[in-house]
Amino acid sequence: MPTIDLIAGARPNFMKIAPIIRALHAARAAGSMLRYRLVHTGQHYDAKMSGDFFSQLGIPEPDVHLEAGSGSQAEQTAAIMIRYEALLLKERSDMCVVVGDVNSTMACAIVAQKLCVPVAHVEGGIRSGDWSMPEEVNRMVTDAITNYFFTTSEVAGTNLQASSVSPERIFFVGNTMIDTLLANMPRLRAPSFWEKQGLTPNEYFVATLHRPANVDHPAQLQAMLSAIGEGCRDLPVVFPAHPRTAKTLSHCPNVPGNIRIVEPQPYLEFNFLVKHAKAVLTDSGGVTEETTVMGVPCLTLRDTTERPETVTVGTNELIGTDPARLRPALDRLFAGEWKTGSIPEQWDGRTGERIVAVLDRLLCHRPAMAPRAA
Repeated sequence: MPTIDLIAGARPNFMKIAPIIRALHAARAAGSMLRYRLVHTGQHYDAKMSGDFFSQLGIPEPDVHLEAGSGSQAEQTAAIMIRYEALLLKERSDMCVVVGDVNSTMACAIVAQKLCVPVAHVEGGIRSGDWSMPEEVNRMVTDAITNYFFTTSEVAGTNLQASSVSPERIFFVGNTMIDTLLANMPRLRAPSFWEKQGLTPNEYFVATLHRPANVDHPAQLQAMLSAIGEGCRDLPVVFPAHPRTAKTLSHCPNVPGNIRIVEPQPYLEFNFLVKHAKAVLTDSGGVTEETTVMGVPCLTLRDTTERPETVTVGTNELIGTDPARLRPALDRLFAGEWKTGSIPEQWDGRTGERIVAVLDRLLCHRPAMAPRAA
């Protein structure tokens, strides 16, 4: 029976693997021979960044936990590679399925390919063009050694073909993060501080910041927070502080009074906040996808985006990292001049099913050898 390794290591991965796991179970119940081994690399290892998501999204306990932990980019990547290599040498799988663009994605793809285990990349082909982003490097390296690509948009497929990837290796399936969102919309729930903070729908903002350009230098973070506080006028701004951001916040003495700093929120509570917000200010690519589907205005505090469909089709606008550009955008929002977006093609909640159907075809009815990565 063919077995895939399904790799997850960081918070964005968990939302992306949950629909694939559900679809694998459904396929098995319908007679598929395909099996999977869930490998948690341990890139995010605390309850707020990992455990809460597993329990809320119904993800089973990992079959293998590599426990890589924290460290520099190189230290973390090396620890994942060493431990995943040991796993494959002990018990080989038939395919390595990686998702997204975190260190775990690149590390496991490299190990698998060097041991001649085919690699499939869920969310392949997305590009920001900004090589200062660690995620962009991870995407480029992973896609350079991937055999099969599952894409979220036609743009991603075009990017891959421009890199000489043959069309028969590209499968436009949609967005697994949106599968997870649509499946859990009826379950979204208010966080415990909702009433204490006096929050009411459409009368507050949500902000998330974790990119190095925004949060690694206290002066830049202070300037951005001041612009957010002023631009949002007197409305509360709920700000779940990423661990990376929290370290710098201690050096920002003048956080505006309307910014309410809270701990990172579990999935159901965070998306409840997003759904009912007046708008979201973020530097997270995944959040721009969720706001697009929920029809919530989104201001991306980055100079580039790897998810252009959230701008061309959805509710997102690229504001940039210059705090001075935030106020005019928020003034347009308050004036009721924000665009009305729509939902990108194939973001319909069935992406996991489409991925598993392809995997079943490739592994259970496959030719003798998988195509080599370009």
